[in-house]
Amino acid sequence: MRRPALLSLLAAATALSLAFAVPSRAAEDAVVIPAPAMDAAPASGIQTAVVAGGCFWGVQGVFQHTAGVVNAVSGYAGGTKATADYQTVSSGRTGHAESVEIKYDPRKISYGKILQIYFSVVHDPTQLNRQGPDVGPQYRSAIFTTSDEQKKVADAYIAQLNAAQVFKKPIVTKVGALEAFYPAETYHQDYLTLHPTQPYIAYNDIPKVENLKKLFADNYIEKPTLVSASKATN
Repeated sequence: MRRPALLSLLAAATALSLAFAVPSRAAEDAVVIPAPAMDAAPASGIQTAVVAGGCFWGVQGVFQHTAGVVNAVSGYAGGTKATADYQTVSSGRTGHAESVEIKYDPRKISYGKILQIYFSVVHDPTQLNRQGPDVGPQYRSAIFTTSDEQKKVADAYIAQLNAAQVFKKPIVTKVGALEAFYPAETYHQDYLTLHPTQPYIAYNDIPKVENLKKLFADNYIEKPTLVSASKATN
């Protein structure tokens, strides 16, 4: 089922959720994986990582609870500016993937650690052009690199994880250079925090944040770093 259809049913689903308990588990279970053998060199100044792994609500939500992340913005990458809007991207014909731009402090978290969290708790990297209930290339698994070093780290980590067979199937994540990132509409930002009891969020995304806390306790922060808060201080 595509999420546009889910959005139109949210009111009815929310009412039903009051009568039926929402299962406390994610559509994709977390997987314990080794840290990357290769990581980016230490750097100064805020760095940028862009990843896609299904619906950007959950991806953003996880990284907003990750220590060292100074901002995580939902948006679109892989297509043009002219088609970077939710309704058009949802057609699956724009080249865009629902993505999250992660600004992080490399003194507090490395690029490799961000990728470890991404592959472990954010999504299932073995699903091709889908994630959980969402189907289409706009929900693909992708890493948009901002430097040659990031590409080397991402490619090496995928090879490492495939060689170790930590997943039941091969990783299908595509790695390619970021050409541009376009922030999504305001109503998509901070969505997990603003709508924690919504059935889609409760079933698919809240458990991902719980898995972050469980598997990456040293990297977890209770209070999310919100886009709205970042705008208020700028």
